[in-house]
Amino acid sequence: MNPLFDTLVAPLAARDSVFLTDANGVEVSGAGFYQLTMSLAGALQGLGLKPGDRMAVQLAKSPEALALYGAALATGVVFLPLNTAYTAEEVAYFVADSGAALLIGDPEKAEALEGIASANGARFETLDAQGEGSLRDLARASEGGKAVPRGAQDLAAILYTSGTTGRSKGAMLSHDNLLSNAETLVKEWRFEASDVLLHALPIFHTHGLFVACNVVMRAGGSMIFLPAFNAAEVVKWLPKATTMMGVPTFYTRLLDTPAFTKKLVEHMRLFTSGSAPLLTETHQQFEARSGHRILERYGMTETNMTTSNPYEGARKAGTVGPALPGVEVKITDPESGAELPTGEAGMIEVRGANVFQGYWRMPEKTREELRADGFFITGDIGVIDGDGYVSIVGRQKDLIITGGYNVYPKEIELLLDEQAGVLESAVIGVPHRDFGEAVVAVLVARVGEQIDTAAIAADLGLHLAKFKQPKHIEVIAELPRNTMGKVQKNLLRAQFKDLFA
Repeated sequence: MNPLFDTLVAPLAARDSVFLTDANGVEVSGAGFYQLTMSLAGALQGLGLKPGDRMAVQLAKSPEALALYGAALATGVVFLPLNTAYTAEEVAYFVADSGAALLIGDPEKAEALEGIASANGARFETLDAQGEGSLRDLARASEGGKAVPRGAQDLAAILYTSGTTGRSKGAMLSHDNLLSNAETLVKEWRFEASDVLLHALPIFHTHGLFVACNVVMRAGGSMIFLPAFNAAEVVKWLPKATTMMGVPTFYTRLLDTPAFTKKLVEHMRLFTSGSAPLLTETHQQFEARSGHRILERYGMTETNMTTSNPYEGARKAGTVGPALPGVEVKITDPESGAELPTGEAGMIEVRGANVFQGYWRMPEKTREELRADGFFITGDIGVIDGDGYVSIVGRQKDLIITGGYNVYPKEIELLLDEQAGVLESAVIGVPHRDFGEAVVAVLVARVGEQIDTAAIAADLGLHLAKFKQPKHIEVIAELPRNTMGKVQKNLLRAQFKDLFA
């Protein structure tokens, strides 16, 4: 038995119909994708990788990159996808922390990534989208891999999520975590073999990989596999799709595109949104323009999907819907942990088969956030109404969600505080129509010194992925503090809330 492989990948072997269509219109059948997957599985096994070994992957989106995920499932190798925007410095941390045996990257980053792999006792390989990479050479030379047995609780993947102290945490996800969630979503969102998903999400993120791809494979459907979101390309392909999963940025940009009309999408079955808050205004504008009510849902790296507005029934703007079947959601007092009455705001806690196994090599952090009774403390503040619908009203931590990506201010503040002329810093998120929130850095200069914001921005670009870099740097006389000396970021957020209006 190999739960995810047997359920998601193996059925493709007998399928001659199209599974993937790329941006150039090139079609890959289910059987063709299966063969590619198993040849890559053979390459991994030929390199000596064994079940439980970690494989870190930083690759541009392509059918081959997705097939590597399938190959990892087949061989029992733990899949560790990395954001393509991560700098070499960031990748080095993930490889070292995970103890990865193999790092796979794009050819143009080979020099830097090979050095990182070597320094951490890992092997480095490239995988060219056109099939000229060394791992593809090994795959062609292999006789194909063999699927190995795995248990429901065995690890399938580790996804790193930013940490409040600046140290990223590796969320450990089992076969059961991922498969149970995929099966629930297929049923709740009515996915069938006839569905064609317009896939413009990244596949290094839980949304694009585990929600989108797992759901389509479980349903036996197909995907239009675009490398990234481009409004013109999405408009071009929408007539051939039946569903689309997106983040709020997708929908605001479609609303800015004149070619996006009600007629264009009258055949569509479903639009979903997640990874960042969808403004009520965007929800209403989209419905007025397209005739479709976006289905908003809520999840996170550690829990996969936990709540969803219903497929049939009221999709309430500004809410993320009730708990999914098999998932328990409760609101608790952040201090005592006691459950709060309906309608009262507090900490969102989640329990179910979807909830992760804990943080990689961080037992203390796991105990802090994953209770003994199985409830995960999300860090999000929410409220449940009388109908069971959850609304996210804030975050206990300083987490910023920009364009669907998580950013923790502390990581950026540690870099800012080392900059010339900077006495102290505070990083906040402020409203942004396209990204949900934008990262803003607020600095205070040392007495008698000047701050060169352009130089600081340039230096941050060397150390941080693009989505983490501040979209604005402001210098002020002093940071607002309470009587205990704690920086009052709520006042800064209020001060700069209209910065991108």
